[in-house]
Amino acid sequence: MTRAEGTRAPGRPASASRDDVLTAAVDMFLAGKRLDVNAIAAQLGVGRASIYRWFGSRDGLLGATIARQLDRMVAHADKRSRAEGGERLNEILDRTIHWLVEDDSLRAYFDNESTAALRLITRSDGIVHPAAVAIVERLIERAETQGYEPPIERNTLAYALVRLWEAFLYNDAVAGFRGDVDRLRQVQAALLRT
Repeated sequence: MTRAEGTRAPGRPASASRDDVLTAAVDMFLAGKRLDVNAIAAQLGVGRASIYRWFGSRDGLLGATIARQLDRMVAHADKRSRAEGGERLNEILDRTIHWLVEDDSLRAYFDNESTAALRLITRSDGIVHPAAVAIVERLIERAETQGYEPPIERNTLAYALVRLWEAFLYNDAVAGFRGDVDRLRQVQAALLRT
C-alpha cells in the first residue's frame, strides 16, 4: 500500500519545528552554556534524530546558531544606521565588529571550545563562514545601489572582509592582533576605500 501524496509516514509527529530547535539553541548559546542537543530535545519534546536530521550534527546546529546571531547583529546595526552607500556599509560592519568583540556568549564559546570553535567559524565549507560572506555581500550590493563603488568584485571583497574579521577577532592571538578592533577598522576602511 502506498501513501497518498501529501501525507507523512507513520510515526510520532514532531512536537517542535526546526525553527523551534534553532531558537532554543540560540537561547542556550546566549546564556553562555555549552550547546546540549539532548537538553534541547528534552526541553522541546522532539527526538534527537529529528534534530540531527535537520542540522546534521551538533556542530551543524551550533553553526546555524552562530550564523543566525550574526545575521541578527547585522540587521540590528543596519536598523540603527542613517548613512547611505559606503559610509553605511562601513558603519554597519564597524558596529557588528564591536558587538562581536563584546559578545559574552561568543567569548564563553571560545573559552570552552577554542580549537573546535575556530574551526567551526572559519571553515569555508561550514555554515558560519559562508553565511557571513553572504551577509556582507548583500550589504555591499545594497551600498552599490546607493552609489558605493567597491574596489574589487563584490564577492571577493565580502570574502576578504570576513577573513579579515576572522583573523583579527579569533585567529591571530600569536601576532598580537586578536581582538584589536582599532587595527581591524583601519584595515577594513582601507579595503572598502571609504
